[in-house]
Amino acid sequence: MKLQPSNSLLLVRIPGAVCGLMVCDVIETMRPLPVEPLANMPDFVRGITLIRGAAVPVIELAAVFDGHSSAPVARFVAVRAGERCVALAVESVIGVTELDQSRFEDLPPLLKSARTEAIQAIGTLDAELLVLLRASRLVPEAVWKNLDRREAAAQ
Repeated sequence: MKLQPSNSLLLVRIPGAVCGLMVCDVIETMRPLPVEPLANMPDFVRGITLIRGAAVPVIELAAVFDGHSSAPVARFVAVRAGERCVALAVESVIGVTELDQSRFEDLPPLLKSARTEAIQAIGTLDAELLVLLRASRLVPEAVWKNLDRREAAAQ
């Protein structure tokens, strides 16, 4: 059975969770770049950075859930939000996995555990980013460890 490419997820870690971002929305992953803070922004907006010569907002994914902006960040994941790019600051990138449709649908939506005020702020600031995050999934640790074992057995 051929898997649908739309069910390919980039697994990223934030403190306390593994998140699955749709691969079709991912542009690239990179080491964190310098960030220029912005005044009067929600706590999850770290500021802006330059990626390939363009100013890009940096969203700390962990702060969307817990409101803290002191989580360790070792990677940026540049994603498409409509015609623009947004950098998601995460603890680490685990890798890419493909899921069949039923397994994908069983995963809880990423924003299920997000703070209500963060979701409202994202919707106000950037509706296209909200759509991207709504398509993303929380991947329970037992699920991604099982996927990791399954991939290792296949090799």
